[in-house]
Amino acid sequence: MHIKKDDNVIVLTGKDKNKKGTVIKALPKENKVIVSGVNILKKHSKPRKSGQKGQIIEKTMPIDVSNVKLINRKEK
Repeated sequence: MHIKKDDNVIVLTGKDKNKKGTVIKALPKENKVIVSGVNILKKHSKPRKSGQKGQIIEKTMPIDVSNVKLINRKEK
């Protein structure tokens, strides 16, 4: 896999096409990466205790590495 953590990438396909972001985590066994601000899932949760409110949790989901392109490596 040619993309690593902290690389700047652009999304090539899907609902987040042309969005840019930084790789938060690389998952080489699954051939996927997690990019900040891309492929966000909104999950609704019920209240667990009485008096507690339900909430919407935003979670960043993995995207296939073939759907992103490396812009430039972050200088370390």
